Amino acid sequence: MADINDKEQRKLKFQLRRLVRDLSKKRARHTELISVYIPAGYQIQGIIDQLSTEAGTARNIQSSTTRKNVTGALERMLSHLRTYKKTPKNGLALFSGNVAEREGSEDFQVWSIEPSEEIRVKIYRCDQAFFLEPLQEQLEVKAVYGLLVMDRREANLALLKGKQIISLIDLDSMVPGKFKVGGQSAGRIARVIEGMANDFYKKVGSYCNEKFDKPEVKGIIVGGPGPTKEDFVRGEFMRTPVRNKVLTVKNTGYTGEFGLKEVVESSEDVLANEERTMETKLVQRFLMTLATRKTFAAYGGEPVMKALDAHAVEILLISESYPEDKTDVLMDKAEALGADVYTISMDTREGQQLAGMGGVAAVLRFAIG
Repeated sequence: MADINDKEQRKLKFQLRRLVRDLSKKRARHTELISVYIPAGYQIQGIIDQLSTEAGTARNIQSSTTRKNVTGALERMLSHLRTYKKTPKNGLALFSGNVAEREGSEDFQVWSIEPSEEIRVKIYRCDQAFFLEPLQEQLEVKAVYGLLVMDRREANLALLKGKQIISLIDLDSMVPGKFKVGGQSAGRIARVIEGMANDFYKKVGSYCNEKFDKPEVKGIIVGGPGPTKEDFVRGEFMRTPVRNKVLTVKNTGYTGEFGLKEVVESSEDVLANEERTMETKLVQRFLMTLATRKTFAAYGGEPVMKALDAHAVEILLISESYPEDKTDVLMDKAEALGADVYTISMDTREGQQLAGMGGVAAVLRFAIG
């Protein structure tokens, strides 16, 4: 039986996808649809104060129709916000506006959602369409990668999830820098420094084993200035399963926050290839199931929908070439049932093969007639 937290995550993601789909269809004639993102841990009252100020400013809008729609949207959002005693754990996204289809009519509505992942941005936006990009990013299939940037002074571990870098731990070393000593003392001090560096590498390796030896971490990217990173990777400071996850080692000018961003930017080609590899493996798994256990596979619109209706789908694969309206229906149904859903690009031979098989396929939990 799935963990209750997993079920709740799937439920939240299903609600989020449906909200994004519905709000993306809303349009206004002028800049009068309000989008607000409240980051996790931010005080509700601070947002209420900001929106109250915006409402006061909106009363100076020259167009009477726009003024009425903006102030009306803000007032309804403020009324909704006051029902919250505090910001939910993952933050809050709110949307409000007059979404009446006929000009001159009124249909003010408010939507709010606590997403399945933390909101890390504070945004107020008034536009002709709702600002949905932060929520759309949360709906993307995100493989998780470990990040390590290091030199002899420090090491920084983080996770890369989608476009988000999540810092895990910062380690400072006690390894001294350059020194000027002659004679026998120089050799002795050099050995002491190398011993300290080796101890630092062991410490970094221990944290890598702890943080990155997990199934959800698909690979590790290592970076940093100088040769320290190569010395670390070549050594036996990480357990073999963790060391085998290292995808690439990159030169960066920095460690710390800037180094983490730099190593991600310089590894975009590697990450793109990893995503394609994951898609290829998913399609190959379906094809193998079709070849060896035919009754546990379905492809094409009607057979897959039949499998979904029978609650039999474990993994749903949808080609990016599949019609958008049909994709939405399949995704909603699959995610409501707790199935894993993946969108497959046309960048690989397997992706093109899926498109040629009707654009949609499923691996089933059990056989259906």
